[in-house]
Amino acid sequence: MGATVAELDVFTDVLDHPVYVVTTAAGDRRAGCLVGFASQCSIDPPRFMVWLSKANHTYTVARTASHLAVHALRDDQKPTAALFGGRTGDDTDKFEHLAWRRSPHAPAPILEDAAAWFLGRIEGHTDGGDHVGFLLAPVETGRPGPARPPLLLLSDVLDLTPGHPA
Repeated sequence: MGATVAELDVFTDVLDHPVYVVTTAAGDRRAGCLVGFASQCSIDPPRFMVWLSKANHTYTVARTASHLAVHALRDDQKPTAALFGGRTGDDTDKFEHLAWRRSPHAPAPILEDAAAWFLGRIEGHTDGGDHVGFLLAPVETGRPGPARPPLLLLSDVLDLTPGHPA
């Protein structure tokens, strides 16, 4: 017998980790969402795992994409988090009023004002229940701003209403 969501909340409620905007593109479709489940998972070779909700528009695009871009946000970028976490790409072009560019390595949009970002080649998928993990091998990185700005954390976005349920 496994723990219930409420029982696991006893542990997870004390965590306060960064949130990320993950972007991708496949064919003529581009997408992005706010992600709370992500972590480096290997040092050598370097690997990072990002978990996308199966209910999310970004997941539907990412399934056929070759790369994902992962962006850390500064603590003053809550409007960007609200756009990517509170709106759905089913009916909103989230990139329309943002500064972004494409990498020469892949079509995934790179947000130009992120605190730091990396573009990762999708190496594999892991089904985790209502989310799927995308294992990423970094191919390009960037940090346009200061060395270590304060980051936007999970506690900063708990009041957002998601564009899709998990």
